[in-house]
Amino acid sequence: MATVLSVSGSPSATSRTARLLRHLDTRLREQGHDVIPLDVRTLPPEALLGADFGHPAIRHATSLFARADGVVIGTPVYKAAYSGLLKTLLDLLPQYALTGKTVLPLATGGTTAHVLAIDYALRPVLNSMGADHVVQGWFTLDRQITVTADGALTLDPEAAVAVTQVVDRFSAVLGGSLTPPPPALDTLTAGLAHAPAGVDR
Repeated sequence: MATVLSVSGSPSATSRTARLLRHLDTRLREQGHDVIPLDVRTLPPEALLGADFGHPAIRHATSLFARADGVVIGTPVYKAAYSGLLKTLLDLLPQYALTGKTVLPLATGGTTAHVLAIDYALRPVLNSMGADHVVQGWFTLDRQITVTADGALTLDPEAAVAVTQVVDRFSAVLGGSLTPPPPALDTLTAGLAHAPAGVDR
């Protein structure tokens, strides 16, 4: 159906954010989409920090954005903002790299104090890059994500329902369906209780 670029902006090799994205990639593939994963942390640090637009890895990442119909952007929240690693990549992309694309922003964090980071920090950047449609995003608490010793991920029931609904809405928009209604308020707020700040985001 559509080509989706699934971007993790976490700097951690054991990232909950990346594992959540890869978990959701499977659902998108089951719905017929071609999903391309991109972990920003695997790009050369010298190219990101040195703003080397011509570096082969940066040019390849830019080409992945160009060929995608939809983009999932996942980030841990640090100090009420998206990760600095994600910012370094977004800063190297063309000004309107998201023109014509549907974008789904996702975030993870340790406390509901950061729940508005998507709307107040990330969404304006995505809109400024020309995104045609930034669909309803979602913030998942660290405590709602469990990673087993073998690397498998599970979500608590409330988070699983909410994230599935958000991803399915993104998929429906990509597929050209009529835009589904936004998630109900009780779904959007389900399970959001304060939790201690986590690690490996």
